[in-house]
Amino acid sequence: MWAGVFPAVTTKFTADDSLDHAEMERCYGLQMEAGCDGIIVCGSLGEGPMLSSDEKIEVLKTAQKVAGKKPVLLTVNEPGTREAASIARRAAKEGANGLMVVPSPIYHTDPQETVAALRAVAEAGDLPVMIYSNRLAYRVDVTVDLMEELASDKRFVAIKESSDDIRRSTEIINRLGDRYDLFTGVDNLAFEALSVGAIGWVAGLVTAFPRETVAIYQLMRKGRREEALKIYRWFRPLLDLDVSTYLVQNIKLAEVLAIDTNDRVRMPRQPLSGERRKAVEKIVKDALAVRPELPAF
Repeated sequence: MWAGVFPAVTTKFTADDSLDHAEMERCYGLQMEAGCDGIIVCGSLGEGPMLSSDEKIEVLKTAQKVAGKKPVLLTVNEPGTREAASIARRAAKEGANGLMVVPSPIYHTDPQETVAALRAVAEAGDLPVMIYSNRLAYRVDVTVDLMEELASDKRFVAIKESSDDIRRSTEIINRLGDRYDLFTGVDNLAFEALSVGAIGWVAGLVTAFPRETVAIYQLMRKGRREEALKIYRWFRPLLDLDVSTYLVQNIKLAEVLAIDTNDRVRMPRQPLSGERRKAVEKIVKDALAVRPELPAF
């Protein structure tokens, strides 16, 4: 059902902390112009847990306006299953193409609870679901065993594999074949994951560098591995910014320098400052200074 580069887009705010729909339209448009294949809104990078349910639906509508016929997924990352089911129903009513579902980020469910919660959200929304498996960030491991248990429900169509263990991608394919659309969710493991069979990339730094991200993906799909690897090696210091407690601030600062936007975040986050800001600025500026020419693909 799904494949390609799906940006986990950032949420833009005005100076008074309201949603900045005009700037989101501009930034999301850059993703589409570069050839991205879908959009995922209100995830970790999109500061979803800091948004109200109404705001999430507003961001969804803005992304739909820009994406056209390309799929737009809403992230479900509510702490309680009741609230998760409610936003899933609202997303379906508003025409979302699917959901990316995170196990509760507050209560760390055991395997039985994880399966029950994911099923409840899928049933409530009755939409295609990408299971977000990220045991490092959320301390809940959606294991291959659980994926196999959920496979009988056709609404579960994809996996965002973010375990940080590249072996997991092969384990999923060996056990389940092509039952799920396998996406990598760790920017600085993307080349490796695409090399072993992932067909999609839920990307973060793509919001600042969409053309380079799409180029790596497309070159890999066409078997032009060495060309993709050359770009990926240049990209790697930037991609490392995604694997951080400060990923939102890091990537929004990269957007400031690469696509001329702002790095406003919602409290308790604050924009990077001091030595941390200088360090990230140096990484981004150093990369921009030697930005590669992209091959035709």
